Amino acid sequence: MESLKQAITSQGSVQAGHVLQLDSILNHQVEPSMIMEMGEEFARRFRGEGVTKVVTIESSGIPIAFAVAYRLEVPMIFARRKKTLTTDADSYCERVPSFTKGIVTDLMISKKLLSPGDRVLIIDDIIANGDAVKGVIRILQQAECELIGLGVAVEKTFQPGAGSLREAGVRVDSLVKIAGVENGEVTFAD
Repeated sequence: MESLKQAITSQGSVQAGHVLQLDSILNHQVEPSMIMEMGEEFARRFRGEGVTKVVTIESSGIPIAFAVAYRLEVPMIFARRKKTLTTDADSYCERVPSFTKGIVTDLMISKKLLSPGDRVLIIDDIIANGDAVKGVIRILQQAECELIGLGVAVEKTFQPGAGSLREAGVRVDSLVKIAGVENGEVTFAD
């Protein structure tokens, strides 16, 4: 997706430890027209797959997942990272490490939101090591849902996440693939 590549080049920055900061694009501020373009592209790629739910991870995946769910006309669910007073006590929960946060967090989805046989598309903003997505996949397995695939806006091909999911048989569709982030520069894989 050329508009996303251009935004990464002009507005993204590389932090220490191969962290690509996209605060002005995906992680803190979003451009609605670009988010809707991403949603349409993922919807186009997965439209014929019978998706019944779109699932993402709080919080940066929410805008893109919303756009995809809107285009596919299905509900969107986001896995919560923090328990609140209103969190359903009857929830699936998985502990996962976070590459960008540098901590272990919980992912929670209320059991009443997933049904056996749901055909789920996971949407995420960036995939590095893939631990959060793997946690969501474990939740979907517990709920007896069928994973249709993963749509990710930015794939870091130099980290193992997307590759390990593909090796496990998961369909991974990325809008932009990044081969490396060295000396403050982003190198695209495609």
